Amino acid sequence: MVETIPTAENEDFEALESQIRECFGKVVYTTKTQEKSADETLNWFSKLQWTQIVLSALSTTGFIAVLFSGAQYSRIAALVAGVISVALVILNTYMQGKQLGQLSEKHKATAAALWDIRESYLSLLTDMKSKALTMEHAVARRDELQSRLAKIYESAPRASGSAYKEAQAGLQNREELTFSDEEIDKFLPSPLRKLPAKPASAEPAKAIEMKPDQTK
Repeated sequence: MVETIPTAENEDFEALESQIRECFGKVVYTTKTQEKSADETLNWFSKLQWTQIVLSALSTTGFIAVLFSGAQYSRIAALVAGVISVALVILNTYMQGKQLGQLSEKHKATAAALWDIRESYLSLLTDMKSKALTMEHAVARRDELQSRLAKIYESAPRASGSAYKEAQAGLQNREELTFSDEEIDKFLPSPLRKLPAKPASAEPAKAIEMKPDQTK
């Protein structure tokens, strides 16, 4: 058996592959975070819309009560209607300032753009694994992806802390944006994984209990 002697070129190629794997893992994580942020923002927007409807109905009911109730209750009804109206104004101002509907769409657009980058990194890793690229071509494609990624991040909306936690739960619980080979391998198809597959634990087969036929 001929032993393969590592060369400087092979070591450089492996270093480049490790960097691209790390970038791929980060993009996977960020894509999931943006998706969770879009869902979270949309859910919050929906709840606030329902709150608007309820407050509007209560405010209208309160003013009707002022017109048709007696003097004793009209003051209470007017006070309650006034408080509800103030709360409604504050809520309307908040929603106009935040523009949650547009923010949710921005998160979705960012996730879609990151998905394209993620798949491009995956294609690059595939081409490198199959030796279809030279070192120069691989570096050029890496630089192109980094440039595209930087432009996406410039306009990407900031994700909330809860979205990061949801992304962690959706992918894997991790505390830092650093990825082990085992973690990145879980995102990749089997032919592109770096570590050997773990042997499946053999479990003793359970005997099947035969029940008597009760139809007779």
